[in-house]
Amino acid sequence: MTSPTATLKSNDPCWCGSGRKFKRCHRNEAEAGRIKPGRVTPMRAVPPHIGRPPYADTGQVVRKPGTGIQTPDVIERMRTAGRIAADVLQLVGAAVRPGVSTEELDVLAHEACIERGAYPSPLNYHGYPKAICTSVNEVICHGIPDDRRLIDGDIVNLDVTTYVDGVHGDTNATFLVGDVDEPSRRLVEVTRECLDRAIAVVRPGVPLNAIGQTIQQHAEGNGYGVVRTFIGHGIGEQFHTDLQIPHYYEPRLTRPIEEGMTFTIEPMITMGDHRHRMWDDGWTAVTVDHRRTAQFEHTLVVTTDGCEVLTRPSTALPS
Repeated sequence: MTSPTATLKSNDPCWCGSGRKFKRCHRNEAEAGRIKPGRVTPMRAVPPHIGRPPYADTGQVVRKPGTGIQTPDVIERMRTAGRIAADVLQLVGAAVRPGVSTEELDVLAHEACIERGAYPSPLNYHGYPKAICTSVNEVICHGIPDDRRLIDGDIVNLDVTTYVDGVHGDTNATFLVGDVDEPSRRLVEVTRECLDRAIAVVRPGVPLNAIGQTIQQHAEGNGYGVVRTFIGHGIGEQFHTDLQIPHYYEPRLTRPIEEGMTFTIEPMITMGDHRHRMWDDGWTAVTVDHRRTAQFEHTLVVTTDGCEVLTRPSTALPS
């Protein structure tokens, strides 16, 4: 499923068999429609009455070791953070339409977090400049909101994390922009199914690698790729903990799931090559073949006989 243009250099013979160099034949066509960096506005302020994570002022993140298992008090606070993150995602997702810029979506999310007494967790995390991530079409994750306007037929992932009362809640979803082609719709549908199937296997005693195995089997069974580089993670009082949740089968990850664990599952599924390359901004990851990718995410807590989704919206996500 790799694009024929993915590895061609300018002076290579064009893939079409014309005998001409790629740069003289199909390169412009191959580059047409790719997402390109836009203008990014300065970081927006958060009022001082909003509780702030330790990195909010400096951008410096200090990881603290832990087991990945949370206390009942932390879990209860995470229910609130997760609900607020889900509410903000719902609100911003409803604003997705042709003509709106990803910057406008970020402003909406930023203000929605503040209205709910929450700090937008991505803001200044390792220096990230915005409240949410907006990843369009071939952008796998961590797309920075800018002045590019969504166009009819795009797909866009909105990644929302909120910090409330000392804990984080993390969720994302991929939205359709206007009239989207059937292959892209199918990609989004299967990606959502990957998340749902993975959640269904979570319970105490099951090895952590069962999550990735379930996702990989469903994605590859439908002809899609699974991104390896970016994975799910432990979460709680820290945005990211040492607990790692790959979305592919990792045979060495045999640690059993334990009651009280809190983590995200957030599969990134691609139409083609699962590998990525980075933009110069140091954040935006795109597929190497520029084919589309989708993602969905929830934050979970493991219970005695399964798990509780902490970021489940109260109504169905708009599409």
